[in-house]
Amino acid sequence: MNKRLLLLAGIVLTTVVGVISCFQKNGSATKKSSEEVVSYNFHIRPILSDKCFACHGPDANKREAGLRLDMAESAYSKLKDGKGAVAIFPGKPEQSELYKRITSLDPEIQMPTPESHLGLLNESEIGLVKKWIEQGAKYEKHWAFAAPVLPKIPEIDKKDWPKNEIDYFTLAKMESLGITPNDEADKSHLLKRVALDLTGLPPSIELQNKFAADNSTNAYEKVVDELLSQKTYGEKMALHWLDVARYADSYGYQDDEIRTQWPWRDWVISAFNKNLSYDKFLTWQIAGDMLPNASKEQILATAFFRNHKYTEEGGVIPEEYRIEYNIDKTKTYGMGILGLSVECAQCHDHKYDPISQEDYYRLFAFFNNTKEVGYEGDISQTKPAKNPIMTISDAEAKSILTFINRPDTSKLMVSVMGERDTLRATHILNRGVYDAPGKVVTASGLPSVMKFDTTKIPQNRLGLASWTTSKQNPLTARVFVNQIWQEFFGRGIVKSTGDFGMQGELPTHPALLDWMAVDFMNHGWDIKRLVKQIVTSSTYKQSAKLTKEKEKLDPDNIYLSRGPRYRLPAESVRDIVLSSSGLLNSKIGGPSVKPYQPKGLWEAATSGRGQLAKYNQDHNDALYRRGMYTFIKLTVPPPSMIIFDASNRDHCEVKRSKTNTPLQALVMLNDPAVLEASRVLAEKMSLKSLSPEQKITESFQRIVCRKPSDKEVKLLTEYYNDELSSIGKNKNQAHKILNVGEFPHEVKVKENEAAALMRVINTLYNMEETITKS
Repeated sequence: MNKRLLLLAGIVLTTVVGVISCFQKNGSATKKSSEEVVSYNFHIRPILSDKCFACHGPDANKREAGLRLDMAESAYSKLKDGKGAVAIFPGKPEQSELYKRITSLDPEIQMPTPESHLGLLNESEIGLVKKWIEQGAKYEKHWAFAAPVLPKIPEIDKKDWPKNEIDYFTLAKMESLGITPNDEADKSHLLKRVALDLTGLPPSIELQNKFAADNSTNAYEKVVDELLSQKTYGEKMALHWLDVARYADSYGYQDDEIRTQWPWRDWVISAFNKNLSYDKFLTWQIAGDMLPNASKEQILATAFFRNHKYTEEGGVIPEEYRIEYNIDKTKTYGMGILGLSVECAQCHDHKYDPISQEDYYRLFAFFNNTKEVGYEGDISQTKPAKNPIMTISDAEAKSILTFINRPDTSKLMVSVMGERDTLRATHILNRGVYDAPGKVVTASGLPSVMKFDTTKIPQNRLGLASWTTSKQNPLTARVFVNQIWQEFFGRGIVKSTGDFGMQGELPTHPALLDWMAVDFMNHGWDIKRLVKQIVTSSTYKQSAKLTKEKEKLDPDNIYLSRGPRYRLPAESVRDIVLSSSGLLNSKIGGPSVKPYQPKGLWEAATSGRGQLAKYNQDHNDALYRRGMYTFIKLTVPPPSMIIFDASNRDHCEVKRSKTNTPLQALVMLNDPAVLEASRVLAEKMSLKSLSPEQKITESFQRIVCRKPSDKEVKLLTEYYNDELSSIGKNKNQAHKILNVGEFPHEVKVKENEAAALMRVINTLYNMEETITKS
């Protein structure tokens, strides 16, 4: 046992060291005052946004001295009570009040003021501001609000490296910084990476062996095409969208009862597998019910906006919650589709982005005319769906909605969108409060993003869908391309995935993002094409090896000089365990399931009423469904998922956090699902006529997705023999070790050998490499 603890300690140490190296902050400066041309967008606006816009930005209610520094005409104008002074005098920093204030040491006049607690500008920032003013203080439209144009493919020196256009952009950046890209990853690591990225599952041994033996020039592309054609591709792609759509299996408030939105989840999986174009994917979800002769599938898609929390508590004020639900829809649309923090303008003008409170409520108006109410009025009886409702009969599921995996023949009920016959007036809500209506406004897109032409498109959700998917919309394609890039590299080209506004991060490769966005739209918003484009690039296929030089020059891999390396999503951690052990139930879609969970969690967080007061664990095949089908109760999310940073789904989320905690190690060591998988695989392997070394080698390849080295086989075999000897000294110990999980035991298994092998396999599951994309 001591050897096992030492082995696991080594694994944990490896994990910690690996994560620390992955998450070290890039200490190198990204803004250099020595650059020839100082850009407002990429150098000056981030400084002003951090230090100045709180008092001199878009929010008129908080604006001081009538000065607005985010607009040239205001910045160039004479200051109020400034005796002829101007904030910015193009070409003359010494005559610019802004420059005088940021360089002053007098607390009476220096900016930002000491009481603002924003901090003074540093020497580099002051130098940039001075040089920008000297160069004419030219303002530019915020980069994300200018429609992308197809940039020229960059010139590069290493012309034999690129596989497609993506590589020209990434290599040009590397060459400009004196960085050399890594060599291509070896076949085993590359296959594991792409299989997990495209299906969320590890490659089978059969696929590993086939790919290893295929020496043709297009071997990798053939594997990519094979993975893209599998139904599991739709499941993997849907996972991110479920976070965006805040999908859950309960209502969230108070007793937190069950709901039946899962047919929409089945639709999302089907849409990705059918490769529904992204413009249609969005249109159906925004306004499928308003399309001419809308089909049941198109109406079902609108459940996207009905996944928000819903109260069933008696005594609530219906209008308050109706407004709350529409605020949620507006936030989800803004963050998930436009990549903007529009919710900041609910109570006042946005402090950083050019989004006024009126702009916010004009966007809100698109969702304010639905038939949805704030409260349906019966606390004694919960309902699986709230009006407007779409019912799905057994016949419809068999004929027109064939992608729905229904377990019985009863009618399904799903909350969807539905429009009122008469227009409901939308008011600007003073301070954002539901009972403080102000000026009446009509529906419109955000003017700072793109004009909403009411002569060509209607002022309803169908018009919003048209505005959103217009090729002239500067955000939609960029935001989605960035989200997909993040799924493969762990970080978007724009790091702040949900904020492309003034406070968001600047793109590391702006020309690449624009090229991909325009190319995506020009090729019919084809998602599978976009995905294949990314995973077949040399940029993606690089080894993840980190040299000392790259650790110094590019510690966070923002210049993409190596392959991605980070821990897998929570659902994939579970899926690897189930798949490699042979336990995985590969059924696509259907209702959510309740796997093993610590006792008492639901019971401790409930009033004791309703169907979800007690956790009733599922059995048989339902125990072995993929992680994405685990039942999500909003008030008590699945604990093992949350420990591995899954979204708790109570609001729109476009980027998950990545943490490294001891709890994660404890889950992998003690979770019944991991122990059961270890036992099941050990019992299966014990029945094979193989030597211990061969059994360990095959188990290693199943779990880690590569062949072990001789040293690894030797170490693990020694551990196996030690465990076999220790277990043999106590006739009941093997039975105790194997007595885990509900899956039936193999009858003819030799318990001592199976128990010893189970210990080895459990160790393999606890290897950092097992649950890391490397």
